[in-house]
Amino acid sequence: MPAVANVPLIAHRVVAIQTQRPVEFVDLTSVLADVVRETGLVAGLAMIQTRHTTTGLLINENEPLLLTDLEAFFARLATAPGGYAHDDFRRRTVNLTPYERKNGHAHCCAALLRSSECISVVGGALDLGRWQRVFLVEFDGGQRRELTLTMIGERVDDE
Repeated sequence: MPAVANVPLIAHRVVAIQTQRPVEFVDLTSVLADVVRETGLVAGLAMIQTRHTTTGLLINENEPLLLTDLEAFFARLATAPGGYAHDDFRRRTVNLTPYERKNGHAHCCAALLRSSECISVVGGALDLGRWQRVFLVEFDGGQRRELTLTMIGERVDDE
């Protein structure tokens, strides 16, 4: 019978997500779990990061009325349109692209969330609480979005 040993693992993946709505809560939990399983991580950390300044990450419950409440909460804090200096293309002179969106509100909402989350992995699974799910929160959709996933820890080597 071959010996089983834990060996160091560092793995990096990029995951693309297509959002559909201006504000959207995309449950990434199963995507993350699949990546952890694919890399063979059995113990360690899975770090997820959004590559966009108008999205954020959130760990919370996937309950429809709660998500409605959260969307309304963000809308109260940063209305669209809202007279944001970022959206005044006559004055703004940096980081402008063709077909620039007026998205000052989206940047303000995203600033209330984190751009990365670190989740423990135990026994090859995300160590989340009973109701916890990992969301990409879109504030300027629909668009193609990218997330980076970095797994650090140990995998089983049964060779």
